Amino acid sequence: MRQTLAQKILQGRTDETITQDGQIVRCRVDLVLANDITAPLAIKSFTKMGATKVFDKDKIALVCDHFTPNKDIDSAEQVKVVREFAKLMNITHYYEGGDCGVEHALLPELGLVGPGDVVIGADSHTCTYGGLGAFATGMGSTDIAGAMVLGETWFKVPSTIRVVLDGKLPEWVVGKDLILELIGRIGVAGALYKALEFTGPVVEQLSIEQRLSMSNMAIEAGGKAGIFPVDAKTLAYAKAAGRTGDKELFADEGAHYESEVVIDCSKLTPRVACPHLPDNVKPVADCAGIRIDQSIIGSCTNGRIEDMREAAAVLKGRKVSKDVRCIVLPATPKIWKQALKEGLLEIFMDSGCVVGPPTCGPCLGGHMGILAAGERSIATTNRNFKGRMGSLESEVYLSNPAVAAASAIAGTITHPGKL
Repeated sequence: MRQTLAQKILQGRTDETITQDGQIVRCRVDLVLANDITAPLAIKSFTKMGATKVFDKDKIALVCDHFTPNKDIDSAEQVKVVREFAKLMNITHYYEGGDCGVEHALLPELGLVGPGDVVIGADSHTCTYGGLGAFATGMGSTDIAGAMVLGETWFKVPSTIRVVLDGKLPEWVVGKDLILELIGRIGVAGALYKALEFTGPVVEQLSIEQRLSMSNMAIEAGGKAGIFPVDAKTLAYAKAAGRTGDKELFADEGAHYESEVVIDCSKLTPRVACPHLPDNVKPVADCAGIRIDQSIIGSCTNGRIEDMREAAAVLKGRKVSKDVRCIVLPATPKIWKQALKEGLLEIFMDSGCVVGPPTCGPCLGGHMGILAAGERSIATTNRNFKGRMGSLESEVYLSNPAVAAASAIAGTITHPGKL
């Protein structure tokens, strides 16, 4: 059987022969992930099962990134549960404090996820690792608890939508715009329990950071996974992160796809997802002039060093509007230090931005930038549901980092080329 990327990766972790989409298979997992919100629930299930040890202390990652540094007593209690469990189980990859970053930026950076891996996480944006050619997906905390004990889980082999990225990238258009364009076309349920497989000439132009950004938002179309092929660029990234033994991985010629979407990238301009769904996508020009109160540059979608550079290039020598709070959150300590070394943090601060620590922060309405009623934010984050970043009466617009930076300067949603 000629296989898609999803089928190939799952085949590599199961003893059963995959013969068709929809088949139920048991797969070994390479990493099980949970965070400060979801791990306490998984630990509760773990205890309820009567489990006394994890399957492999080196293949579980617990990253306290959502409400840390702890914002209140409740979050402190949550993290305390995770911290004590990690100590009891001698978990190798427990992250909190100065070595902690946003989980989906941190784990690829540390080489804990990579090509051909099967990764499950109690976080919907676990699909991010598809940018490195992994089958990675979010699950509920009970499933995560089971995998912590057994080291395996079951999957229904998903059907696959082939996404052909044709043409070449115009100026100001990056991976974030491509995934917003796709979600705008197929809708928030367009890939429900399906894999998105990215291919086409533009894939070679995309950095690994941009691929991670795109895979991150596969779930915003309902996708089970969003997977890129493993090419030389992927292998170089994985090697730099300390991994060894990874190999190129491509779908078989003639593999069966449920459907195909072709995007002529040459014709795109930056995209903006308007309230209150990620599929309410418009060209940035159609949103021009919409007043904003806040701009967020960061998150597991766009908090990587390339995103920092992109935003800094727009902000350099300019000032954020007095009517706007521009908050920059580099996603990991390594990115933060690199941004410091390159002078990017100085650019941000000279422009009037707030530079915060590596954290999910306001993305999910956690802290460090909550919106009041009637306020409006543009953000490089991944989700703009009603009330996502604060008040139910607030609004969130999603964009790439350059658009978020340009809008912070103008005070209204703005194409960076118009400054």
